[in-house]
Amino acid sequence: MTVEPFIHLSGVTKTYKAGRKQHLAISDASFDVMPGELVALVGPSGCGKSTLLKILAGLHGYDGGTVRIGSASHAFDPSRDIGMVFQAPLLLKWRRILDNVLLPAEILGLPMGEARDRARGLMAMVGLAGYEEKYPYELSGGMQQRAAIARSLVHDPKLVLMDEPFGALDALTREKMNLELLRIWKESGKTIVFVTHGISEAVFLGTRVVVMTAGPARMADNFRIDLPHPRTLDMKTQEGFGVYTRRIYKLLGME
Repeated sequence: MTVEPFIHLSGVTKTYKAGRKQHLAISDASFDVMPGELVALVGPSGCGKSTLLKILAGLHGYDGGTVRIGSASHAFDPSRDIGMVFQAPLLLKWRRILDNVLLPAEILGLPMGEARDRARGLMAMVGLAGYEEKYPYELSGGMQQRAAIARSLVHDPKLVLMDEPFGALDALTREKMNLELLRIWKESGKTIVFVTHGISEAVFLGTRVVVMTAGPARMADNFRIDLPHPRTLDMKTQEGFGVYTRRIYKLLGME
């Protein structure tokens, strides 16, 4: 039985207009994401990664090509079936952590008894059991981002979009969060598209990496990462890992 791609992009283009000038944000993005994959979009700042993520989220339109999420047999509702994680946790400082995690369920009008149980379970999964009644200022940056991940999952979305979620963290916390994300991804079974400008991070996290380059913005490559799971930090010192990172460095003109 052939499994259909969960996300299908073909020849997607996006141009911004500013007066008489036009800026090509995305040129011919074409790739598939299979159900349950964690796909990393990597490239320099300004290459269109976040724009592409916003197109997938339904926040931006596009000028050409095809974008399909889900399948004909399974309806896909962006407001219900997408979870978002941004670079900043964006927690409401006047709400306790559990109430922050519950926010999407409240907005969607989901049964709050079930949502509260799910939120507590998700907080335990991301390592925040016991912090339900804390306020954001009482948590470290990494812990706040864990809460943001739990929030993105509370309404049980089919797709999670992550826009450089660990970019503001220090290097050590970022490494820990990479390991945590892989564990959460395995436990939740969600399809994830993860935007980063970190080459090592893209290879470490991704089942597949999509490389985007700037000037003009275009998709340069799309390839599978054939590294075993569970991923461990010592993999970064191994030759197989280096082959993938050098491939991306070369595509970005850095080798």
